[in-house]
Amino acid sequence: MKAAPADQRLLLVVADIDAQLAQVRHRVAHLPEDAELTRLTGELSGQRDAQVRAEISVEDAQRESSRLEAEITLMGQRIERDSDLLAGGGLAPKALAELQHEVTSLGRRRDILEDELLSLMEQQEAIDVDQQRAREFGDRVQKEIDEVTAKRDTARREAADRETDLLARREKAASDVPPDLLAVYDRVHAGGRTGAARLVGARCGGCGIEFDRGTYSKVSSAPADDVVRCEECGAILVRGGQ
Repeated sequence: MKAAPADQRLLLVVADIDAQLAQVRHRVAHLPEDAELTRLTGELSGQRDAQVRAEISVEDAQRESSRLEAEITLMGQRIERDSDLLAGGGLAPKALAELQHEVTSLGRRRDILEDELLSLMEQQEAIDVDQQRAREFGDRVQKEIDEVTAKRDTARREAADRETDLLARREKAASDVPPDLLAVYDRVHAGGRTGAARLVGARCGGCGIEFDRGTYSKVSSAPADDVVRCEECGAILVRGGQ
């Protein structure tokens, strides 16, 4: 294939723009904000799971508190009733002894229940403190998420603007290249490789391979209007004007 050396050199402009486009797209695909958001959303999800578990613990504690309070009230009523019977007198010795024993047992049972209720109340206070800390932590993480999201969105907008500008420049630069030459370049570039690169000494500026003496002699001695390709990466080797 033949192409004027000046037209071949135009491909270097297109290749440079394509390289910049690749850099912009790579940056967008690997924004540090995305990794940070993944970490933060994981933390927030963990906090919400912990919050749900804490709420379940609170509900369980409230149910247990209600049960204990009801049982303590019942114990008190029975003690009061039995105490009234004792105060009324007229009981046979055996009945009196049994009633006194019941009052004593009920009193001990009530004391145990009251201790359990007190311990449960202390647990509830600790859970309340943990919940408050979890809410504050969640608020802080959410604020960080909002801030990082805003930075990520700004970076994406800037990258999109940069890409739009580069695409316009590429279209203009490509329009100056003969269609058949550009088609060869585009086929190589579509494969994820450098479409055109300068021959730097005996080295391909695209893949970096250094040609052996025979290959370099063949490449460098080819007519200036020959379209020479790198045997390793397929890039169009732009010679001259180095």
